[in-house]
Amino acid sequence: MDIIGIDTGGTYTDFIYKDKGRWQVYKCPSTPHNPAEAVLSGIQTISDGKQVQVVHGSTVATNCILEKKGARTALVTNKGFEDVIDIGRQNRKNLYDLWYQKEAPLVPDDLRIGIRGRINCLGDVVSDLSDEDLAGLAQRLRNARVEAVAISFLFSFLNPDHEKRIGDALSELDVPLSLSHEILSEFREYERMSTTIINAYVSPVMKTYLEHLSHKIGSDNLRIMQSNGGSITAETAMLQPVRTVLSGPAGGVAGAFEIGKQAGAHKLITFDMGGTSTDVSLMDGDLPLTMESAIGRYPVRIPMIDIHTVGAGGGSIASIDAGAAMTVGPESAGADPGPVCCGKGEEITVTDANLFLGRLIPEYFLGGTLDTARLDFYMDKLSKAAGLSRVAAAEGVLAVANTAMERAIRVISVEKGYNPGEFILFSFGGAGGMHAAFLAKLLNMEKILIPRHPGIFSALGMLTSDVIKDYSRTIMLQDPSDMADIIKLFTSMTARGREDLGAQGVSPDRMTLTRFLDMRYKGQSYELMVPFGDHVLEQFHLLHKKRYGYASRNTPVEVVNIRLRARGKREKPVFEKIDMSSEKSCEQAVLGYKEVIFEGRRIETVLLARELLKGGQEMKGPALIIEYSATTVIPPFASGAVDAYGNIVVTIHPQGAS
Repeated sequence: MDIIGIDTGGTYTDFIYKDKGRWQVYKCPSTPHNPAEAVLSGIQTISDGKQVQVVHGSTVATNCILEKKGARTALVTNKGFEDVIDIGRQNRKNLYDLWYQKEAPLVPDDLRIGIRGRINCLGDVVSDLSDEDLAGLAQRLRNARVEAVAISFLFSFLNPDHEKRIGDALSELDVPLSLSHEILSEFREYERMSTTIINAYVSPVMKTYLEHLSHKIGSDNLRIMQSNGGSITAETAMLQPVRTVLSGPAGGVAGAFEIGKQAGAHKLITFDMGGTSTDVSLMDGDLPLTMESAIGRYPVRIPMIDIHTVGAGGGSIASIDAGAAMTVGPESAGADPGPVCCGKGEEITVTDANLFLGRLIPEYFLGGTLDTARLDFYMDKLSKAAGLSRVAAAEGVLAVANTAMERAIRVISVEKGYNPGEFILFSFGGAGGMHAAFLAKLLNMEKILIPRHPGIFSALGMLTSDVIKDYSRTIMLQDPSDMADIIKLFTSMTARGREDLGAQGVSPDRMTLTRFLDMRYKGQSYELMVPFGDHVLEQFHLLHKKRYGYASRNTPVEVVNIRLRARGKREKPVFEKIDMSSEKSCEQAVLGYKEVIFEGRRIETVLLARELLKGGQEMKGPALIIEYSATTVIPPFASGAVDAYGNIVVTIHPQGAS
């Protein structure tokens, strides 16, 4: 065994590893009180104490923010700007909610400290830092018992001198310091301040977590997945943990990109349905990046894979609201108590509905862990509250969940100028295969690709990740026509990228550096990220037309930021082709037959063991394809085939076709 990919989710912690030439998978319940327990327990189980290499995606930073369990954090900024983090933007997410209240900032009012001193928009010092303010700053923070400090000054991306001096003055505190020019060297003081505060807020928690893992695994043997689709050392993740906030979902998208290339599919919509939530992303030839993410209401303006999340997963709870309508999620049963069928839960979930309809086979679910005896009582309770039969209530739960996930996919496709019908739905996650065909039908998508081991695919995706470092700098260039000037601006950034990749053990021949420009029409407030090249202006116009429906070629264009993505290619797992069959029939994989409910009708459905399927074999719906980590449902309106790499390619047929 050489390397293990690990993804910590809200319900299960997933492991994938190669042992004796074969890929093996393992799942164990997550331990929300201390995620490291599940991680280390799983490593011990599958490695038997042997030294291993680990690539790990963690939800520790995300949960720390959402649950408000981060460090006691102070903010040091310009005097008079202490409340920027509270004022934020005027955007109001729930426009018609009369009782709407903003979430409180992560830094309370009494821990926001203003220091006299100012640097202007040209990077010039207008007034120097106040020695009087600096003199007692460290002691003031010590008395306040702060555990982390965020330092964010106006225009520090142009001149970081004041932030550095504050950092030097506070070095004696022996707490993590986050300087905004190091975290995000860009304009927009609110977003930069928010990102810096989040980094500080989660630093002590992530440091403790990663040090614990490093002590058990070895720091040289541990790499951490980033939100941008690449991995970094544990030491780097401790310094900038904000870059790991969506690392788990990013692993799945990175893996889909690699498997999609292998299968010849470059236009993908990924659909990752787990126990707690569903993550979707659109890839049109490359990993999609965004700089406009948020955790809760807090902006996180660092490069992340563009992933849209909804609170609909296998553990999402079904209930009847005050208007007698059925709702599903965002509340989840989680790992404890879990769904009703897991033995402790008392509220019907999506997983329970699938089991009730026969789409989950208890004896094959994670080694036969489902308790069907409890299900009837709680399904009766839900159906009576809804005024429906038990079958109608169960199908209603799935229909509501599917609608929520359909809306999520429309957000990343239709609302951005893409036709879902031109893409393949790449489905994974423990619950994805049970819903993918129904989603594809709703979205008029013809093809679905389901990889091997879909229930632990995010963990597998982490093994495919390269070393990736992202850099940015605000330049506010009014005339982007002179490419020579822009190339000069990239020079120092490029040198730093090569140096940082070298420090991560990447040889020069395995480095790829890609340049981007954030561009906008003069007078606009937000930018589009455009690959830098000879025809960058025309690319911007075309991208703007695709996104917003028009291009204004006579309007001046500004370059706001320059960006560099430094990628160090790592050795990746080789996914071998599987045995090909001379026959299309898959009789050798049949486990039996069972009645499954589709649209209120009980239909005899074939049960197939995925590990016994061979390349080239086909199956007509209805069918259930069963494996350790997931079940794939092929409804009556679909059929499936196995490709040369063991992926199941599902085809959705028009009504009446077979």
